[in-house]
Amino acid sequence: MKPFNLKSKAPITVCLLLAIMTLTGCWDIRDINHRTLPVVLGISTDEDGKYKVFLKIVEPIEDNLEVKVVTGTGETISHAVDVISRNMETSVDLLHVKVIMIERKTAEEGMKDIIAGFMRSREVSPKVLIAICDQNMDEFFSILTESKELHGTNMFDYFEKNAGWNPEIALTRIWEVYRSIHSYTRDVAIPLLVTGETTTYKQVGSAVIKNGKMVEQISNDETLLFNAFNNESTHGQIEVLDHASVMIIGNSMDQHIELTDKQPFLESRINLKVVVLETRGKTSSAMIKKELSHLLSGRFSSMLAKLQESEADILGLGQLYRTKIDRNELKNWRSIYYPNLKSDIQFQIDIQNEGYLKTT
Repeated sequence: MKPFNLKSKAPITVCLLLAIMTLTGCWDIRDINHRTLPVVLGISTDEDGKYKVFLKIVEPIEDNLEVKVVTGTGETISHAVDVISRNMETSVDLLHVKVIMIERKTAEEGMKDIIAGFMRSREVSPKVLIAICDQNMDEFFSILTESKELHGTNMFDYFEKNAGWNPEIALTRIWEVYRSIHSYTRDVAIPLLVTGETTTYKQVGSAVIKNGKMVEQISNDETLLFNAFNNESTHGQIEVLDHASVMIIGNSMDQHIELTDKQPFLESRINLKVVVLETRGKTSSAMIKKELSHLLSGRFSSMLAKLQESEADILGLGQLYRTKIDRNELKNWRSIYYPNLKSDIQFQIDIQNEGYLKTT
């Protein structure tokens, strides 16, 4: 075997030495025991325009997990978090935040800076769910800390499809709000929450967000239709006047659009598969189909009229016309085209378990 010749291998040796010098190791790593990992982040603004940040933190105490809420105020959200971190024994790490709560007053003033800040800093995952608090934020978190049923992930479980999610709850993430701010044809709906009397949380509807600002509110029943229209609905219960209650088990949609002289037309057929849960008195499948279709059509038309008046397109109808409207004209979708949209929305009901119901 030939001996290793250092001179003949000088270039390789220099490259290896340089590579070794760049391997500095994890010099800036911080042990998890020295980090605070909040799961919920609340944001409100005061009269001076400063941000007040609430962090819901889970702490392991002996064999149990205890929850506490800490607050801080600053010129920016990052400044407020730094104030909290400065006064704690551990460093605050926002990468594990699951839900962001924003006070309604702040949402009505506008959330552009908040959303843009999160997307720019990347301290919070863009997949984090967002909700709006429909009561004073101090009162909201004060009540939560007094709740004996409060635990670390109960708010995230409220939105988790494998846990407490219901199709009457809108699911919206940070990146979707950011996209809507920079989109001509798509807005978003965000759930409105308050503390419950017999439950931890109570949804009072959904906030309609246009260009990062809350401009309208829809009810829980309308949110269910919003989810069904966007193929988010899986199971949802709907009361049918005085004759029956049914549950949606599946939905699909067929659409036809036209655009004539800046006048958009939409024909939409929403197909719902339902099962009958209860009946009241003598009824038939035809009666249930008719009443359910009438109920949902009226509810959907009312919601769409409200959205058109506020010029907020949370249904993403503008997406259907993107290929029919000139690129330079898309910016006018909300103000010119959308308010003048004529629609024909029909619901086709398919009852899966007619059982002892009369078929006529």
